[in-house]
Amino acid sequence: MTVPTSAAGAAPDGTPVVTGMPETATLRSPVTAGPPRKTFWSQLAQAFAMFRNPKSVAGLIILGVFVLVAILAPWISPYAPTQKDRDALRQPPSFEHWLGTTHMGEDVLSQIIYGTRGVIVVGFLSALIATVIAITIGVIAGYVRGWKSESLSALTNVFLVIPGIPLIIIIASQFENPPLIVIAAVLGLTGWAWGARVLRAQTMSLRNRDFIQAARANGEPLRRIITVEMLPNLMALIASSFVGTVTAAILGLTTLAFIGVIPVSNLNWGTILFWAQQNGAFPRLWWWYVPAGLCIAIIGVALSLINFGIDEYVNPRLRSAGERARAMKKKGLNVNDAVTAVRTVPLPDKNSPNPSTNTTQNTK
Repeated sequence: MTVPTSAAGAAPDGTPVVTGMPETATLRSPVTAGPPRKTFWSQLAQAFAMFRNPKSVAGLIILGVFVLVAILAPWISPYAPTQKDRDALRQPPSFEHWLGTTHMGEDVLSQIIYGTRGVIVVGFLSALIATVIAITIGVIAGYVRGWKSESLSALTNVFLVIPGIPLIIIIASQFENPPLIVIAAVLGLTGWAWGARVLRAQTMSLRNRDFIQAARANGEPLRRIITVEMLPNLMALIASSFVGTVTAAILGLTTLAFIGVIPVSNLNWGTILFWAQQNGAFPRLWWWYVPAGLCIAIIGVALSLINFGIDEYVNPRLRSAGERARAMKKKGLNVNDAVTAVRTVPLPDKNSPNPSTNTTQNTK
């Protein structure tokens, strides 16, 4: 809107005008910016926002190192895992054998590197199988109602109380030399129940939300409601369940190998501990069993860090607490200090022209 002004400081219709304004004053409506345009990379970054936490980043780096070791095993291993050095039996770490040798002169470092393959393959494959089953049964049981939901919930409860290790021992004993795929399948088929139970509870909370009701009112099929509307809201729980299943599968594999259920030809960290125990390496030959135990502990810590980061992303209370703690660390404050730090600004001189600066600042 343009308002002309006269020399007397008033508009032609007598409306007073602010003195000192230009001859014309133009009022324009503010321009509101539209929503940011979604791109493939922005959506991908949003999907992996749960892994931006420093704990998740540290866990992913450690886990990535183990994955690279498993992939590059033939190129980075100094010896073949079964190659024997008759002149170096039960030798401690040296320049030729960085982690020492076994009772048959086999290089422990090479066995650790090649054993990483079995651990990674079984861990991720069994977690993939368990996660697919958990999503299928848990989400469907949480969305549908009536006898269908109760039947799927009862099936989940049955698998919850089935003892996993004894069942795996019985199934594995039926094979003369079970391959890694069979071991991963058995671990996955016995490890999906906890994830399905959590997903069922969260799906029951989502099915009454407005966007789900709107999709159902529009006549959307069940397949599209679950895959398009529900699964994106369950990705954090699915990722957490996947990481937990990987941890349980790795511990299950090493336990089965250590007690001798899995044949020794399937080299992994558990078989290294088995041979060390069978040949009296405890406690004198520490270089034989300590590296394998440390690898199990380190990969467990990495997976736990990833899970902690996902939990902080899912739980708003944990997320706000973590952000507040990081902000305090940037200011140089102790997070665990119960006393509020006080910073005092020195008082100015009495002859200061601005006495209002005589203040004390408190910093939390």
